Amino acid sequence: MKHKTPTTPKLQDLRVNGPRLWDSLMELAQIGATPKGGVCRLTLTDLDKQGRDLVSRWAVEAGMTVTIDKIGNGFLRRAGRNNALPPVMTGSHIDTQPTGGKFDGNYGVLAGIEVVRTLNDAGITTEAPIEVAWWTNEEGSRFVPVMMGSGVFAKAFTLEHAYAATDAEGKTVKGELERIGYIGEQEPGDHPIGSYFETHIEQGPVLEDHDITIGVVTGVLGIRWYDCVVTGMEAHAGPTPMALRRDALQVAAELMQQVVACAHRHPPHGRGTVGMVNVHPNSRNVIPGRVKFSIDLRNASDELCEAMDADIRAVAALLSAESGMPIEITPVSAYTAQAFNADCVQAVARAAAALGYSNMPVVSGAGHDAVYMARLAPAGMIFIPCKDGISHNEIEDAKPDHITAGCNVLLHAMLERAGLADPD
Repeated sequence: MKHKTPTTPKLQDLRVNGPRLWDSLMELAQIGATPKGGVCRLTLTDLDKQGRDLVSRWAVEAGMTVTIDKIGNGFLRRAGRNNALPPVMTGSHIDTQPTGGKFDGNYGVLAGIEVVRTLNDAGITTEAPIEVAWWTNEEGSRFVPVMMGSGVFAKAFTLEHAYAATDAEGKTVKGELERIGYIGEQEPGDHPIGSYFETHIEQGPVLEDHDITIGVVTGVLGIRWYDCVVTGMEAHAGPTPMALRRDALQVAAELMQQVVACAHRHPPHGRGTVGMVNVHPNSRNVIPGRVKFSIDLRNASDELCEAMDADIRAVAALLSAESGMPIEITPVSAYTAQAFNADCVQAVARAAAALGYSNMPVVSGAGHDAVYMARLAPAGMIFIPCKDGISHNEIEDAKPDHITAGCNVLLHAMLERAGLADPD
């Protein structure tokens, strides 16, 4: 069913209450506040319960109903004129990293609450319902896998698999959900979605570098993770001449540089990173005999990810042949690239342009709950800049004006998808 795009002057002038949204973000950030100005609110802890309770209270105060499913995802619903229609949903997560910030995830949930408050203030009824979701354990800092709640919802893995996950103390997801009182009755996935938007800080430096207010997210990069092992021979650093060495670290270092070069060979969205290195025997006067390191390759499509895979394997084979040292590259995990729905992407772009915000297309290098939602329904994302591109850090920061701008874009993109109720 197609809905009318809001075009009346009243709707053209509709804006969210930026200070109210900012105050909500700052109030939620007090739950688990750290001395350095960040937030530590790990999933399914007592602090997480307090955060969920606060957001639920705000939803009820805004006239919304609250539904919890069996993995603890929350769905906060504002009725539409035609509640048989699937809701236009927005959301994110409220769990944080151990040294997290005030905005990652939290902004996406509270921006949705602010959209509802704004519609209430203006007396606007949408044709389809509006919903705000929080997703359980997006961060994966206490339990794995990451993006657990949305992943179970999208049937990427089973509820039983998620329930059985344990933290460092052996506590299970199911046990902790029960303990904090957030294990609901609804089966994950038994909840329709008409379309989905997620508003988020960029967690990278591109928008700030270009002095752009709104990132129109076209998709999320695919990821390929590997462990690489180069095997040489340990030997004494003094008596062994340079020409007779089998130095695994020197070959590994060259391959590590090629990981970065591989990304440059697959522009504009290629990414190549070595983040973990283990040198054996790691002794000052011993030539390294074995080096194990991580490889992280990313790109905008699965085809490009596979091309980068072939590229780095070819380079490794050449280095192995030249050095005479075995090089083993073992896949660890893979995440498919996810393009967002063209209509949702254009809804974000149209809203940004109509509101007069500078904007540009961007891709997300990090995973978000929207990745799983895009498997189920038309989906899109809205990015705003964060200071110095820093996230997953207590100094994570965003400007109030940008926070407001992203929420205004969310408001108008959701209105376009939800439609306006015809006056009685």
